[in-house]
Amino acid sequence: MGAVTKISLTLFLCLGSFLYGQEYETILWSPDHRLSWNDFKGEVPDSPRAAATTASGISYEFSSVSNKGKYELDYTVSTFFYPNKSWYQPKICDEVILSHEQLHFDISELFARKMRRLMNETSFTENVKSEVKEIYYRINRELAAFQQMYDRETNFSRNREKQAEWNKKIAKALQPEY
Repeated sequence: MGAVTKISLTLFLCLGSFLYGQEYETILWSPDHRLSWNDFKGEVPDSPRAAATTASGISYEFSSVSNKGKYELDYTVSTFFYPNKSWYQPKICDEVILSHEQLHFDISELFARKMRRLMNETSFTENVKSEVKEIYYRINRELAAFQQMYDRETNFSRNREKQAEWNKKIAKALQPEY
């Protein structure tokens, strides 16, 4: 009989929330749910440097079974928006800025899909826990660089032409593959 390993980042977050008396409200990414300003519940910082901030990210959980030296994974990779860490300045925000913030969330989902592909393509060893962690860290580094490039190229949504280009680019990338 093979060894079973179960790792759950999501469980850790829920347990951490319980232990520290904090709740992390989340919105799971879905092609059917578009963010609204009502989803941004965080406090605007003193002297904000931005019109709005979207807090989103990727989490994973997995279990593995070893059978004759081969490791099979059962995993879930999810993309979340964190309302209480996301904020906006109502007096200066408009629908273009909201679409810019939505794309930050959508870009997180693109990288969650990339992580899923890597998980499917990887042959794991007895170091499965560290191998999955390395995939996760790699994806997050790439995601952070991509998010920065997006902000830079669109000038934080101020370049309306570039923003429209990015809207089309990300919408196309999110289309289901058949």
